[in-house]
Amino acid sequence: MNMKRPFEQLVTEHGATVLRVCRAVVGPVDADDAWSETFLAALTAYPALPEDANVQAWLVTIAHRKAVDITRTRFRHAIPVENVPERASTIGIPDARELDLWSAVGALPTKQRHAVAYHYLGGLPYAEVAAILGGTPDAARRAAADGVKTLRTSVGQSSPEGDR
Repeated sequence: MNMKRPFEQLVTEHGATVLRVCRAVVGPVDADDAWSETFLAALTAYPALPEDANVQAWLVTIAHRKAVDITRTRFRHAIPVENVPERASTIGIPDARELDLWSAVGALPTKQRHAVAYHYLGGLPYAEVAAILGGTPDAARRAAADGVKTLRTSVGQSSPEGDR
């Protein structure tokens, strides 16, 4: 009988990928919360995960759902603060050289942003991106291609990992 790997190994192996996906989908401010909620939910569900499952796709799917939850919550609740800061916090924000790229990713239409995040940052094939977003692999490929084209135009660079 095969034993599953310890959950800690999954966190070590896939944690950075999940964080990149969370940053692209919900932005740098809420990414840590989405990451934490992803792995808490995954920890609970891990015992029932089939041994032959694509763990990275499973984690990115959970991250997608947590990101949707965070986005919905953000728009439903105001966050009270005693004093409004005069400038935005830089906690959790990528390096200054990456800010233009992250801003451009954040400005993409939702489907394009998610397709780029799940394919290029999450490393998922288009069939799995389509399963997460709904639609066909060709539609997921088109959304990712349109998103990368927009990023190249707005940032003036090629995609971080080239076209796949």
